[in-house]
Amino acid sequence: MIRWIRQQLGFDPPHQSDTRTVYIANKFPQHGHYIPQRFSDNRIISSKYTIWNFIPKNLFEQFRRIANFYFLIIFLVQLMIDTPTSPITSGLPLFFVITVTAIKQGYEDWLRHKADNEVNGAPVFVVRSGSLVQTRSKNIRVGDIVRVAKDETFPADLVLLSSDRAEGTCHITTASLDGETNLKTHYSVPETAVSQSVSRLESLQAVVECQQPEADLYRFVGRITVTQQGEEIVRPLGPENLLLRGARLKNTKEIFGVAVYTGMESKMALNYKCKSQKRSAVEKSMNTFLIIYLGILLFEAILSTILKYAWQAENKWDEPFYNQKTDQERNSSQILKFISDFLAFLVLYNFIIPISLYVTVELQKFLGSFFIGWDLDLYHEESDQKAQVNTSDLNEELGQVEYVFTDKTGTLTENEMQFRECSINGIKYQEINGKLVPEGMTEDSPDGSVPCLNREEELFLKAVSLCHTVQISYDQTDGPGDPFSHANGFSPQMEYYASSPDEKALVEATKRVGVTFIGSHGENMEIKTFGKAEKYKLLHVLEFDANRRRMSVILQKPSGEKVLFTKGAESAILPYTTSGEIDKTRVHVDEFALKGLRTLVVACRHFSADEYQEVDRRLHEARTALQQREERLVEVFSFIEKDLELLGATGVEDKLQDKVQETIEALRLAGIKVWVLTGDKHETAVSVSLSCGHFHRTMNILELVQQKSDNECAEQLRRLDRRIKEDHVIQHGLVVDGASLSLALREHEKLFMEVCKNCSAVLCCRMAPLQKAKVVRLLKTSPEKPITLAIGDGANDVSMIQEAHVGIGIMGKEGRQAVRNSDYAIARFKFLAKLLLVHGHFYYIRIATLVQYFFYKNVCFITPQFLYQFFCLFSQQAKHNKCGLAFGAECQLFGYAVVVDQISRSWLSLVHPHVLQSKPALYRDISKNSLLSFKTFLYWTFLGFCHAFVFFFGSYILMGEDTTLMGNGQMFGNWTFGTLVFTVMVITVTLKLAIETHFWTWMNHFVTWGSIAFYFIFSLFYGGIIWPFLHTQDMYFVFVQLLSSGSAWFAIIIIVITCLFPDVIKKVFYRHLQPTSTQKSQFTEAYQGIGCVDSMCCFSEGQNACSRLGRLVERMMGRCDPARATRSWSDSGTFFSNDRSILTLSPMEVSHC
Repeated sequence: MIRWIRQQLGFDPPHQSDTRTVYIANKFPQHGHYIPQRFSDNRIISSKYTIWNFIPKNLFEQFRRIANFYFLIIFLVQLMIDTPTSPITSGLPLFFVITVTAIKQGYEDWLRHKADNEVNGAPVFVVRSGSLVQTRSKNIRVGDIVRVAKDETFPADLVLLSSDRAEGTCHITTASLDGETNLKTHYSVPETAVSQSVSRLESLQAVVECQQPEADLYRFVGRITVTQQGEEIVRPLGPENLLLRGARLKNTKEIFGVAVYTGMESKMALNYKCKSQKRSAVEKSMNTFLIIYLGILLFEAILSTILKYAWQAENKWDEPFYNQKTDQERNSSQILKFISDFLAFLVLYNFIIPISLYVTVELQKFLGSFFIGWDLDLYHEESDQKAQVNTSDLNEELGQVEYVFTDKTGTLTENEMQFRECSINGIKYQEINGKLVPEGMTEDSPDGSVPCLNREEELFLKAVSLCHTVQISYDQTDGPGDPFSHANGFSPQMEYYASSPDEKALVEATKRVGVTFIGSHGENMEIKTFGKAEKYKLLHVLEFDANRRRMSVILQKPSGEKVLFTKGAESAILPYTTSGEIDKTRVHVDEFALKGLRTLVVACRHFSADEYQEVDRRLHEARTALQQREERLVEVFSFIEKDLELLGATGVEDKLQDKVQETIEALRLAGIKVWVLTGDKHETAVSVSLSCGHFHRTMNILELVQQKSDNECAEQLRRLDRRIKEDHVIQHGLVVDGASLSLALREHEKLFMEVCKNCSAVLCCRMAPLQKAKVVRLLKTSPEKPITLAIGDGANDVSMIQEAHVGIGIMGKEGRQAVRNSDYAIARFKFLAKLLLVHGHFYYIRIATLVQYFFYKNVCFITPQFLYQFFCLFSQQAKHNKCGLAFGAECQLFGYAVVVDQISRSWLSLVHPHVLQSKPALYRDISKNSLLSFKTFLYWTFLGFCHAFVFFFGSYILMGEDTTLMGNGQMFGNWTFGTLVFTVMVITVTLKLAIETHFWTWMNHFVTWGSIAFYFIFSLFYGGIIWPFLHTQDMYFVFVQLLSSGSAWFAIIIIVITCLFPDVIKKVFYRHLQPTSTQKSQFTEAYQGIGCVDSMCCFSEGQNACSRLGRLVERMMGRCDPARATRSWSDSGTFFSNDRSILTLSPMEVSHC
């Protein structure tokens, strides 16, 4: 029970040993005093709270916010000392804010629990008590024997015991873990491979000893001890024996494995970064502004306290005749009195800190998140998936992104390779309807048929269909079949699996054109050439490696001749060729690459009997060497793979997702740098980067790969840095592999970051999941503190997604781990453009305006109270009744801000969404938190103080001394004066927000004028009734008297106009004299289709301010001259140099003018 409680609270006891002992089928020893080790259950937890820790943990996080903590202190002060206001005025808003925020965050975490329950409740089969039992994934225990069927994912980290194959092997894909889509073969030990039935597994006596869980996906050290007939047999276990959670079983009917790591101890879960509370840049700015306002508050309170005692230095003011002190007051400590007065002033002015700001922002974010899900442009019809929001706290952060870190496999690509073109003997071919057709010809050419394959063409196809490591799966005829094979027109009984997606695409292509790979049987490889079967004996396989960048097979033809087939990158094949159409093939390879195709060059070499004997002898010696085996193999491979005859080249397309290139280009125009982080091979990653536009063909590609030592890495970084500085005119792209990255980050982090920041695009390949997170953290913590976004689709991307400021999951083919742990989820990479350029733009503008407005509103609200103390001897007298007017104003302003900012400006803000997408550079206008800069903050604060001074002194001058404003000669009193000031404030700040509204709807009008009407109705209602539960009736009939005075109405109108008229003038002149890029686009959009040649869509960036103002005045005067249709243009401005707006006019437009 205690351990369960500790788990619920998030405290798991540490492992007591460096190793764990797993008894298969949980058959613990019956003799001795064995104490079983305790292991984690198999639940995956992506949620932040539990039912037990929600209240304390949520309260702790909320009171980390400065405003919440501040109002808690104010509330406690009001409870402890006599203050001018009731504790309810601080306690009730604080309780409301805390409650609403807790409900919102609790709902979002409930959604995470719901997603976790779907995974943890998935059905699985385990062997228990001699039978196969169906249970839920969360119920799997360490030691359970689990059965996994074809195309299912492994529910825990399993040690393979057996499969449906006699040799005990199986094939898996780990794309959701490391991004690699190739097939991997895993093995069981011979002693357990024979246990292919439940009964034999039940009788198996075995123990697994292995290391405790660690995050490294490629490391596993253990051993299995199998007891057979009283004899213990010990076999080593390595990564090839471990099936990782999240990987998928392929090409195997079923397997049995024993669970060794479960739940949050699985390698997939250990690669999740610990969840932390993400806070947006806007929220950080809010905290900074709150600290400044707290300083203003303390200054006002201290100044008021000092002035009070300075004023009371005179006896007539210290103890007037109408307010005599008691003996206790005369004898009390002056220090305590000073502190008490200071706290009283603090409470009196406390509303300068906007308590409702946080809850308003929270609700705005929460309501705004629904618009992402409702956006049909983010809906993927094929998969019936819409965008989803897992946390709404970061909506505005979508408008501040500076770096995008993206996975490759499944994020940029579709994981589908397609054969496109090839070059054979210097002639380019295309596949048309299953036939190879030379370039320039079609299947229905005049001669009526495609020419038969000659010797070179047939040899090329045979080389492609034999030089590979492809495996074949033969499904049962009543089996489900693989949908991919049906899609390509293949028989469901046969399906190709390959270690490389290129190999699979090439073998499938040769099958379609008539050369079919039938399969491997022992040492024999069989193909069918146009229906004729041929058997080749596989003599040697020269495996692919990153240094050689090629792979080869040595075969014996049916005629007995020995031949070498090799394929690889053009740089690894062409230098070693001595015959064939080398120049033409090189040109074709370049053409394929320009089309974004992945290229491979194919060559062969025929051996004489003596040559083959020498080759065989050298290979045998190198492979059996105990010392320097790798170096000797490299030497032998170089000896074999030379004097090659060039056969041709292939071009395979790694199918990109729709509009990936356009999306990356749009992000680049928006000022966002894109980094690709992938676990794939160097060559594959570079090829995809070129095809998707991440790397341009004109870009200088720099490489930091295969570095062996710190010194070597440092020297290479210095060379790259010098090269970038020397060639600063052209763009550079950087390629880094995982091993070199580890060296670079060890001691040369600063130099590495300098090189990266000077590159337009960065590609990191062979990356482990935690390395991806480390790269993101490196950028996050750099001196510039840029806002980062990570996007991926697999479990290997979870750490990166959680590390970035904003994490986005792709709803792809690799499970839902990334989606569950992301902040937002979309179905396709192309949706990222609208998510950032439109939704991010709108969210940021709304939040920035809302935050600035709230501070402005509170300055307007509390500054007259501060000024009033100068006229009441700093007696802490409230200017207006806090229990009524303050409550009404807070409710009115709070409701107005939420509705107006969220609903009324939900879609159309400054410009239409399609304009923001078509002109991505508009994103730069709001970058680096520009709308919440310190300069903007000071402007709004200064504006608030100015308006507050006009409110107070305008009302004061109007009333003056002995001024009668009532028709019956009565004068205004204290509460009437305060009500007048407050009424002016409510109308002014409401109209100020109306001025800041960029798009008007009927709802705007209803809420704007309705909110002012609500204030008047509430004030009349509150002041028109004697409330029995109130101690005093200060406000009774005050508001009615105020509204009955014509002079008061005149004062309200004059003061409001005085406040807002300069704002309107400033906005108009700035808009037309110094318009931003966004405002220019707004003019263009608003005036499209208007016949007048002087509509604002006609101006160009090259025109000076005077001509714009002149046109504005002329248009207002009603003049319109067609001669002004000629426009000057300049490409030197900061706007779009490729945007040519409206440069010519149609006859209809001219005639209209």
